[in-house]
Amino acid sequence: MSSFELQDELQAVQDVDAYSFDNESDVSALDPASVADLLSSAVDALANSSDAISEPDVFDAYRSLLKHAAALQGSHMIKILDSISSAYHAQIEATVRDLEDDDPQAALSHKMPLEMYAFLLHWFVSAAEKVKTSGDDDAPAPAPKARRGRGGKAAASRATARKPAEEWSWQDQVPPTLQLISKLLRVNTRRIWQTSAERETFINCVLRPVYHITENEQYMKSVDIRRGTYKAICLAVKHQGHALAAQISIMQSLQYYEHLSEPMAECLNLLARDFDFPQLGDDILRDIAGKSFSAQDTKGPRAFSRFLVRYAELAPRQLLKQLSLLLAHLDSESYPMRMALVEVIGGIIRELAESPENEGLGAVGAAAAAGIGMGPAGGDRAKQLKQINGLYDLLLERTLDLSSYVRVKVLATLARLCDGTAKFPQQRLAMARAAVDALEDKASGVRKGAVSLLVRLILTHPYNLYGGYLSETDWKEKYEQEAAILAKMEGQVGKAVEREEGEGSQADGDENDGDEEEGEDGVKAPKVKRDDDDSMDVDDEDAEEDEANDSDDPMSDSAPKAPKSKKKKRKSELDLAALTNEAAALGELNENQHLEAKLKKKFCLDALEFIRTVEEGMKTVQKLLASTNKLEVLEAMEFFRVTYEYKFDAAEAGIKKMLHLIWSKDNNATSEDGRELKSVRSRLLECYRTMYFEPIQNLDPKQQTNRIAKNMIEMTYNATLAELTSLEEMMRQLMEENHINEDVVAKLWQVYSSSRPLPRAQRRGAVIILGMLALAKRNVVADRVETLVKVGLGDLGKADLTLARYTCVALQRLNGSAKKVKGSLLDKSLRIDMDNPLFRKLQEAVERPCRTKEWFPMAEQALNTVYALGERPDVLCGSIIKNLSRRVFGKKPLASSQSQSSQLDKDKDPDVMDEDSDEDRENVDPDATQAAPSSPSKSAASQSSAVSKDTGDAFELSQLLFLVGHVAIKQIVFLELVEREWKRQKHEKEMAAKLNGAANAQDKKDQEELDQVAGNAEDEIGERIAAMREHELLSGSGSLLATFGPMLVHICGSPHKFKNRTLRMASTLAFSKFLCVSSQFCEQNHRLLFKILETSKDPSIRSNIVIALGDVAVSFSSIIDESNDELYTGLRDPDMVVKKNTLMVLTHLILNGMVKVKGQMGEMAKCVEDEDERISDLAKLFFAELSTKDNAIYNNLPDVISHLSVGAHAIDEEAFQSTMKYIFTFIEKEKQAENIVEKLCQRFRLSDDPRQWRDIAFCLSLLPFKSERSVKKLIEGLQFYRDKLHEEAVYTRFQEILTKARSNKSANKPDAELNEFENILAENRRQGAEDQDFEKRVEGRKAIAKKRATRRTARKKPVARNDDSD
Repeated sequence: MSSFELQDELQAVQDVDAYSFDNESDVSALDPASVADLLSSAVDALANSSDAISEPDVFDAYRSLLKHAAALQGSHMIKILDSISSAYHAQIEATVRDLEDDDPQAALSHKMPLEMYAFLLHWFVSAAEKVKTSGDDDAPAPAPKARRGRGGKAAASRATARKPAEEWSWQDQVPPTLQLISKLLRVNTRRIWQTSAERETFINCVLRPVYHITENEQYMKSVDIRRGTYKAICLAVKHQGHALAAQISIMQSLQYYEHLSEPMAECLNLLARDFDFPQLGDDILRDIAGKSFSAQDTKGPRAFSRFLVRYAELAPRQLLKQLSLLLAHLDSESYPMRMALVEVIGGIIRELAESPENEGLGAVGAAAAAGIGMGPAGGDRAKQLKQINGLYDLLLERTLDLSSYVRVKVLATLARLCDGTAKFPQQRLAMARAAVDALEDKASGVRKGAVSLLVRLILTHPYNLYGGYLSETDWKEKYEQEAAILAKMEGQVGKAVEREEGEGSQADGDENDGDEEEGEDGVKAPKVKRDDDDSMDVDDEDAEEDEANDSDDPMSDSAPKAPKSKKKKRKSELDLAALTNEAAALGELNENQHLEAKLKKKFCLDALEFIRTVEEGMKTVQKLLASTNKLEVLEAMEFFRVTYEYKFDAAEAGIKKMLHLIWSKDNNATSEDGRELKSVRSRLLECYRTMYFEPIQNLDPKQQTNRIAKNMIEMTYNATLAELTSLEEMMRQLMEENHINEDVVAKLWQVYSSSRPLPRAQRRGAVIILGMLALAKRNVVADRVETLVKVGLGDLGKADLTLARYTCVALQRLNGSAKKVKGSLLDKSLRIDMDNPLFRKLQEAVERPCRTKEWFPMAEQALNTVYALGERPDVLCGSIIKNLSRRVFGKKPLASSQSQSSQLDKDKDPDVMDEDSDEDRENVDPDATQAAPSSPSKSAASQSSAVSKDTGDAFELSQLLFLVGHVAIKQIVFLELVEREWKRQKHEKEMAAKLNGAANAQDKKDQEELDQVAGNAEDEIGERIAAMREHELLSGSGSLLATFGPMLVHICGSPHKFKNRTLRMASTLAFSKFLCVSSQFCEQNHRLLFKILETSKDPSIRSNIVIALGDVAVSFSSIIDESNDELYTGLRDPDMVVKKNTLMVLTHLILNGMVKVKGQMGEMAKCVEDEDERISDLAKLFFAELSTKDNAIYNNLPDVISHLSVGAHAIDEEAFQSTMKYIFTFIEKEKQAENIVEKLCQRFRLSDDPRQWRDIAFCLSLLPFKSERSVKKLIEGLQFYRDKLHEEAVYTRFQEILTKARSNKSANKPDAELNEFENILAENRRQGAEDQDFEKRVEGRKAIAKKRATRRTARKKPVARNDDSD
């Protein structure tokens, strides 16, 4: 071939079908033998000489085969590639030899063959790719064609049999091909291609296959192929002047091929590292910095951001050079680019901080923060620190980014930076503050990231000087010690300076002007320290102190006069210069110690600030424990576990709050970022095991057991009822899973039964925990009943009634914790004979004269124990009631002796209650359904002084009534158990009869006849028990309780006679329990309970009544239904506890269908915006649960709107809007929304109040208007509100509705009607405004006319008087 223009050929081959040449053969029309002959002749020619490619027939044979590659078989493709590659390789070798021989003419002879081989290889790669692609489309094609098209993997998947020689896999041939290209790119092409244009064309042709290969994502997953492409591109850029073309190609690859983001970054890193050519990376970074991305573009920014992140990981120094340009993307509209820049900055900070030449940079930062110079050696590092601080500032600014994704990325980046070796205390403080602020973020991902960052900050904190724990109390002590040491040291330096000044020497004043570590501090600090001794608040004032220490005040202004020592006098007499040298020497001697002391003080100050910042965020993290986002909850739990381990003072509150998560229903594991996360409950148990139960190193087994038992007991200290309930459930689960060792249980028994004088809380805690563990395994207490009776009901129990109370609870666990299945007759409970000494001890505990507040809960639990374990508890309780009745109503000594004994009791017992003390009032737990009175009365003598007719002891009467009420309620439960036992016995007899087939037919007939006469035995049992409850318990002739019914009614109904607070509380509580026993008694007396609720001034009594009314409503709902409205009065109670309890009771009653809602839902809705957060949360929970009932909220919505908008119960407009915004979130059905639109439009017609217009319009604007029918209903109702549109707020709401309706993407959206509706609204608004103006003018004229008429009347009256006088 005489000539070959590579550029023209490359241009022509782009359209293969139109590409023609002289000796073209139509391979697709040839038979296989002819194709084989054509290929063989060409291959043989190249095998003989690589220069044969210049022969037209050989070159055209290859071109013909490649043009019709679709018709070739796999074996043909392998032969073509092998022959081209071999000849190409031989040609390259020959070229290299000629260049080494320095033969220019011979070297030039290789130009055209090399171009032709490059052209063929380029075409072959394109053809191979096309063959593979066409194989997808031509799946049914014959086997040879498919083999060639699908490649190795596809060929293997074919069912048809193939010869191994015919298997074709282009992917397997790519690495050798890339090696061939790399070999060529090492050749000095400048000596062959004289002009840069020709050379550039050739190099581009050589590299086109490489770029073509990179475009295939599957190929780039192969490590060998990736390395081959990197090497080829790097060689071309380094040796062949391919930089500009590579820059364009890489930018296009990033733009169009997302999978190339990370490979291109690796390629550029290889180019800079191994080929010493970083310029290309810099150019590409500059190009990226100059690009702009819109918020709508997602693909481009994502690819470029991944490239930047990967490049920053591999070569952060490269990005640092171009960072000033790249920072423009921090303001990009596209959030992926902002995220990438955040990660880039993080990578650069890590590189700067951890590079070997910057080792110790954190120390420079600490010294600079303390105001201490580091000398010339630290100058470069200080500059480096300034750079890092600037980058940190950029990161912290991004915590306020508009996109939550960016904010999450910032927090994650900061968390990774915490793991670095350089700590940067000041930056860590700023990170902690930013994390605490982010805890309030509206995005759950950001809140989770903030908690994770705080955890990392704590785990990697730099304050390890004193053991690494972060207790604020301990660090305060350390700060005071270090401050005292520093003050003492600075005082000594001050004395040296004083001696110098005494001789009038101030020569070193100028030298110390720039020194920030000694002279001025030595004088100024003692004065500031004296101020610190008075106020130890470690806050910003300490930073100001450091600034004051570094000020340039003249030393003579603050140095006090001091007596001069003999040594000093002797020195000063000798030489003034010697005195100066002495002061300098003393300064040098103390310099290191002074610097160390100052750093330690600053160190303690930073630690305190960090601790306080973290503790400030703890309250917010506590709220996150209640989050609906599981990942957030798990992160918050980890936070409290870590803070507990690091001994934060405030961590205990979070640990207790965390305990309530034991009730979480989530039992499923979750995966995040490839990690398997446990369920909330499993994680909680794991956390508690880690904190309290896992052994610690270097402790022997006995010490481990003691530590675990101590931890368990301490968990009960100061615990609320809710915390104890959650702790009980957790202990039960841990015991069931055998996580609590028997040695620990034995240790708890040892603590409980110890004869040593232990703290009361410790012994109580032991029996509380034992009772909890017994829920899972009853033998925990079953084996030690005697110990419980001896300790808890013996002398120790008499001295500590709370201990006796929890001992009773533990005894109740003898029955285990098996839940009763509704309708089941199975009963595994244990019943003990009444002769057992246990019951005698319980009776003694209850009957023992006692006047302390702990008696009531103890007596309650004692009765619970009797009813839980006794065969005939009613007998024992009857005996107790009779004995107490004798004590109360029997003959008593004179009042004076009572007074003396009462006073004696008070002297003996420091816990004796004062009748109306506020403290006792606070001790009431109104959350408990069976709340106990919380304060006893004074003695009968003190009562008789106030009410002469009352000669009884009010406290003893309170005890009696409390017991009577509790026995009544427990007797009902006992009767239900008796009923079940009778039914169980009958069922067992029936089963035995069925199993025993000996009964004859006559017996069965007799039984059937008996059943017909007597009825069903089970029904009879139920009726008999119900009759006992209804007619015998409170009104039977032989009933002991019947005696007390009228007494309770009289005491409760005569508050003017019975003024003792404890008596009122006990009687009200007992009366409430009586109401739950008999419907007859309830119907006769329930109005009295409502009356007390209305008139009582004691919030504890009102709170107990509210809870009691809930129980009465469950027992006799038909009776309470008549007084439904009065149940809601508690929601308006001024006392928050009463209000909360009312809300809880109503929530229970309404959601369980115990009471019917008749227009009172508005009162519940008011609580949604209550100022008390607990009440607001409860109300929201109520509506959320109510929304699950069919149409419940929809049916009550009109009443709610009316209740809150107008009338006596209306709330202010802002609260109304906030409440309705929440409630309307539950209106989700489109049909409901349509009906509400119609109803609300009709309300306009009946309303004349502008406030109500605004409220109705606001409610309309909350509806979604997703359907065409909703919009039509609104337009149809125009006649009802057209005259209200002049009100600005009403018109604005309708504009919002229009906007919402137009934003709907429904295909049936009535655009024309909406436009017409908008015009009608505007017209009616204008008309209404004119009408209003006209009315105002008319009213104004009427007013003017009225004034004139009044003036005329006034003038006429004097004239009339004058006429009369004439």
